[in-house]
Amino acid sequence: MSGGVDSSVAAALLKEQGYQVRGVKMKIWDGKTFPGEGRHHGCYGPGEEEDIEDARKVAQTLGIDFHVFDLSQEYKAEVLDYFCHEYLSGRTPNPCLRCNRKVKFDALLSQAQDNGIEFDYFATGHYARVEYDNSKRRYLLKKAKDLTKDQSYFISSLSQQQLGRSLFPIGNYTKEEVKKMAVDFRLGVDNKPESQDFIVGGYSPLIEAAQPGPILDKQGDILGEHRGIPFYTIGQRKGLSISAKEPLYVTAIDREKNAIIVGSKEEVYRDELIASGLNWIAIEELKRPTKLKAKIRYAHKETETMVTPLSKDKVYVKFKEPQMAITPGQAVVFYRGDVVIGGGTIERTMTETR
Repeated sequence: MSGGVDSSVAAALLKEQGYQVRGVKMKIWDGKTFPGEGRHHGCYGPGEEEDIEDARKVAQTLGIDFHVFDLSQEYKAEVLDYFCHEYLSGRTPNPCLRCNRKVKFDALLSQAQDNGIEFDYFATGHYARVEYDNSKRRYLLKKAKDLTKDQSYFISSLSQQQLGRSLFPIGNYTKEEVKKMAVDFRLGVDNKPESQDFIVGGYSPLIEAAQPGPILDKQGDILGEHRGIPFYTIGQRKGLSISAKEPLYVTAIDREKNAIIVGSKEEVYRDELIASGLNWIAIEELKRPTKLKAKIRYAHKETETMVTPLSKDKVYVKFKEPQMAITPGQAVVFYRGDVVIGGGTIERTMTETR
């Protein structure tokens, strides 16, 4: 239970359906002060105590037990350290996917069991659906009914074992229906704002080893100086502090030279990528070139691709049309209709096209 409307309604629905429900909440913030303190909080930051109390009140309203487990060390090791390492390596990580697989659907459950909490299923407020396919003998991850809120992208790294114990009670409802149910259940969280950011006020306090370096054009000419490669991502336009006749965008990050490369908007487009760290859900593995649709970030509109296996843990992806800002470190997730076939981590892009 996060203290928000989605997980609160998920708990209420399960109790209404006759399940024996217990609420659990992760404590992940280590108490560090962030520049955004006092503003609307994110997943990690000073708003955590407020969220814990909101979740506790919802549990009291529902008449269910509520437990808080301190996972700040696990979160630092699995998410924050990974996050910093990826950025310092010139990549743009996705902490949500990492957190879901390693912490929320793993370490949290281990903590619960270690503290004597036995359970059959683990339910969250994610907008997604899970079903069992008897013919394939596999659990399928599917998009939510409300496609504007669908979060299948963020849980595409879950294993078959994790999906088999997961319930997503609000996956068949729209956000507006969920808010209405929160009012009907009198949970008191129907108007609570959603967390918009991973970290309050930005992640700069986490990055201590960033060093300034040159901003280059594709010919290698120095156009300016950046404040550290962790603060830039492919496709970025704002914050470059460069005077130019036309808008400039980050087209590449060179970790070895500690350099940011910039160019025109057209130069940000690519139509090929290599992905690794694969997690196949609807299939055991990809054995031949297959037409699928793919998303290269959460807000990206999925597009047609040809996905070709290079090895058991690496695929080559060719897009039908060039895509803007394919970013190493982000997840690429493959779909067929509303079914998540699988996904992986973008290692690198290839040709410049458009």
